Amino acid sequence: MKTLIKLTLASALAVGTAYGALATEFTKGTVKKVDAKAKKVTLIHEELKSLEMPAMTMVFRVQDDAMLEKLKEGANIEFVAERVNGKLTVTQVK
Repeated sequence: MKTLIKLTLASALAVGTAYGALATEFTKGTVKKVDAKAKKVTLIHEELKSLEMPAMTMVFRVQDDAMLEKLKEGANIEFVAERVNGKLTVTQVK
């Protein structure tokens, strides 16, 4: 019985770790427009696998104002986008 519990816990941990790795998958994109006042950025991006979204150009909210300093029109970036409170949001940039 203890072995079964250990296997179940190990499986749950592995699934949780795998999910965390998918959630931080970076996508390549190009900054088309930055709207600092609205805290939004328009990106031309590759497929967003974690959101099941094809490559396109779209507007995202930015989670942190400090990210706006890294985002210059025409810059090639890698980013993570997630749904935050129902809004598509850039949560990480590198």
